Amino acid sequence: MWAGWEKKIIEQGSLDFAEALALLDLQDEDLLFLLALANKITQKKYGKKIDLCSIINAKSGRCSENCAFCAQSVYHSTSVESYSLLDKATVLEKAKYMEKKGAHRFSLVVSGKGIDKGKDLEQICDILVTLKKETKLSLCASLGLLSFSTACYLQEAGLERYHHNLETAQSHFAKICTTHSYEERKMSIKAAQQAGLSVCSGIILGLGESKEQRLEIAYELKKMQVDSVPINLLNPLLGTPLEKQPALSVKDILKTVAVLRLILPEVSLRFCGGREHNLRDWQSLGMLAGINGLMIGNYLTTTGRNIEQDLKMLKDLDFLII
Repeated sequence: MWAGWEKKIIEQGSLDFAEALALLDLQDEDLLFLLALANKITQKKYGKKIDLCSIINAKSGRCSENCAFCAQSVYHSTSVESYSLLDKATVLEKAKYMEKKGAHRFSLVVSGKGIDKGKDLEQICDILVTLKKETKLSLCASLGLLSFSTACYLQEAGLERYHHNLETAQSHFAKICTTHSYEERKMSIKAAQQAGLSVCSGIILGLGESKEQRLEIAYELKKMQVDSVPINLLNPLLGTPLEKQPALSVKDILKTVAVLRLILPEVSLRFCGGREHNLRDWQSLGMLAGINGLMIGNYLTTTGRNIEQDLKMLKDLDFLII
């Protein structure tokens, strides 16, 4: 059976929806076979190489949007720190530190619905120009909803990749956010692609979505031909509407990651926020479920695992940090 799945994915590039759903419903005793298949497909495509990325929360809090998982929304009462766009020296210092620690990519993340012409955009572009000159990092940014003209402006300043998650399935999105539309998110991805930027767009698992909805977003990302899919796992934060959302089981997470790899064999699949909280001691096994990218360091409003621990884990698993 497993040889048949492998042959189909290699020859046809994916599974169909019914096949993927059947794999999500596998009995627990078949879990390791599923993970082994996902890992084998990953190594056929990428070998043992792993792509390490990092972020800086360059502008925090006071976000006008009501995303139910986010501590930075003005709609939610949280203890998150709020501040305006960080100065260039602070961003450069963090970028150089993460590069020294082994990161290949560095992303500027700002809170808010989006960014267009104005002081913040000019400052961000100035930072990108400096980072391009003074580091060897691939430069990414997550600035919210995006127009084509802004995407072009960022690309000219040295931006290589734009990050904009779809977050969840379109059929579930209205339960997560009502202040902007799913279509606006998709249009931002298309604008970035049209400007010549690669796109990192992914998922937050554990938002109350069904198994079918997890597959729905996977096939949407496949259709949109994104380059990288970050997998975030909900870390419920006090003061947000999802603060009491039950966590997915470790086995459900591992199955989902493996099936995502089988649906998306051609993209970079990376673990990001929430892996420490949700996978705990199982992070190493998660890395063998089809992952070939990892975010290291801290996240936006929560701390990540010690970087040296992550690097040791990757070394123990024989990943090649290029």
